[in-house]
Amino acid sequence: MSSSSSFFTSSLGRKFVMGITGIFLITFLIVHVGVNAMVFLDSSGELFNTAAHFMGTNWLIRSMEFVLFAGIILHIVQSVVLTRANKAARPEGYAVSGSNVNSKWYSRSMGLLGTLILMFLIIHLCHFWVEARFGIWGGIPEGTVAGTHDMFAQMKIIFSNPIIVAVYVLAMISLSYHLMHGFQSAFQSLGLNHYKYTPAIKAIGIWYSIIVPVLFALMPLYVHFVINK
Repeated sequence: MSSSSSFFTSSLGRKFVMGITGIFLITFLIVHVGVNAMVFLDSSGELFNTAAHFMGTNWLIRSMEFVLFAGIILHIVQSVVLTRANKAARPEGYAVSGSNVNSKWYSRSMGLLGTLILMFLIIHLCHFWVEARFGIWGGIPEGTVAGTHDMFAQMKIIFSNPIIVAVYVLAMISLSYHLMHGFQSAFQSLGLNHYKYTPAIKAIGIWYSIIVPVLFALMPLYVHFVINK
């Protein structure tokens, strides 16, 4: 028991947890962007509402919400601890500060990018998840089927504000750069680092880090400029 505890409190163990939670969140983003993509396939919103209703009522998916929130919190906590530990181990910093000699700028800015994403996540949850579950700020409009929420109508309301659209787009830029480093780093933290597979993982990570955030960013733009036109 003590050896297990010491592993998870060690630098290697914390990186392992970061890798596990990172891959879990990467997988979740694929599911989430898939639901959002329903907007592009059906401008009436019926397909999106069907997918959103399924995600909000399926018992397995609902139970996974707790796992998701736990994963996000654990990922944040571990990143803070690792960042502080790295700074303590290297108090004088790099010899060449502010250059790409040692690493890319976004690799050195994971804390800042993560903070921006966390701030956006709170806003995003307040706009949709909190409203769907608790209806604190007036609630989401009712759907055509009794007991359902019209999430599509909520999206149209939220994304009618150009400032909110801009915030979402800027957040997705931050997410893209965060994933540029985080995708490959997650696999590396789990020891999945091999000369045969690492180039493929890196290539997939780059495409993932571009495609997924772009799809997320296109959704509020599409709602604002096309659907709400």
